[in-house]
Amino acid sequence: MKIIVLGAGVIGITTAWYLAEAGHEVVVIDRRDGPALETSFANAGEVSPGYSTPWAGPGMPVKAVKWLLMRHGPLVLRPKLDPAMWRWLLQMLRNCTAARYAANKARMVPIAEYSRDCLRALRAETGIAYDERSLGTLQLFRTQKQLDSVGEDIAILKEYGVAHELLDPQGCVGAEPALAAVREKFVGGLRLPGDETGDCQMFTRQLAALCAERGVTFRYGTSIRWLDVSGGRISGVETNSGTVTADAYVVALGSYSPLLLRPIGVPVSVYPVKGYSMTIPIGNPDAAPVSTVMDESYKIAITRLGDRIRVGGTAEICGYDLRLHDSRRATLEHSVGDLFPGGGSTADASFWCGLRPMTPDGPPLIGGARYPNLYLNTGHGTLGWTMACGSGRMLADLVSGRSTDIDPASLAPDQSPNLTAKAA
Repeated sequence: MKIIVLGAGVIGITTAWYLAEAGHEVVVIDRRDGPALETSFANAGEVSPGYSTPWAGPGMPVKAVKWLLMRHGPLVLRPKLDPAMWRWLLQMLRNCTAARYAANKARMVPIAEYSRDCLRALRAETGIAYDERSLGTLQLFRTQKQLDSVGEDIAILKEYGVAHELLDPQGCVGAEPALAAVREKFVGGLRLPGDETGDCQMFTRQLAALCAERGVTFRYGTSIRWLDVSGGRISGVETNSGTVTADAYVVALGSYSPLLLRPIGVPVSVYPVKGYSMTIPIGNPDAAPVSTVMDESYKIAITRLGDRIRVGGTAEICGYDLRLHDSRRATLEHSVGDLFPGGGSTADASFWCGLRPMTPDGPPLIGGARYPNLYLNTGHGTLGWTMACGSGRMLADLVSGRSTDIDPASLAPDQSPNLTAKAA
């Protein structure tokens, strides 16, 4: 079949790769001049199945209020007269129960674990390199209260068979030697040795080049205007350079997916949540992290990517606003400067933001939606890099009519509570 993939971020490119591997003729369309130039450009760098957890959970409303009042809090709300924003927030609140949290977690962990395995297989097959490391993630607790409350998280990790280690301060230093210089600032940590790190943009660009070698066509610099519908099917994509047609269409546009889908009666509940990052050249390798440290107090990830430190965090609910706020940079600087003061100079850092496509319950949307030749691969939130390869592989299997390695039913858009209604 000829298949059009809309979007050239990490989700779109991995989807194109697996579709081409399945023998399809693939065309990728994106408004930017190359792959991974929006949300995949400078994310935190984590491939973290162990952190595949819904934001919506018991106690989240109380935590959110506390975070909004913190100077360096991980959550920022900039209210707008946007019905979609408030509808999404209400849907998220409805998922903040123990029962829904457990159900949503059970939908997220299988695709995250599967995706890591797919990434490893792809790496072995292609030799692709992207400053990857397989040295785990260390969740660092600054207070005894944080450490004492980790029991529920450990119970969930045990339930899903996720390898983990509860560490005292000396154990944390053993995992991340540079923390020895600030040993008095934390009381312990939770290490997930199965997690990986890597530069998402570097991976996506290299995989796009491999896709081109397999015959995938790329139409960069092409704005997608709308989808045409005729005879109960998608009949084409209207772009600024004309109509493009195919047998099937995959929407992998991240936060912009609902803007394209709503006019054709597919009202997907995905909303942008802005995240920020800094990329710091390493000045002293011995004073930098060796993998990822998650600063639990500020929900900031500090990751080693080759000769750089990537510092990523903040959940800013502000619609499609891409303005950079200095207060968010100050939060990132505070965290990395506190834990790795000698790693590199923040004055030399680049500062960036991107829009994470969040669903209110947590799991992404992967599969067919309403029209027989329309497929979605979107809504991965903070876990797009973590879930990319598994999502692309599963979507390609569904399009190809093949059985999938994991049950796709719980992520299917037509069965998800995120697809709030179907047009008549």
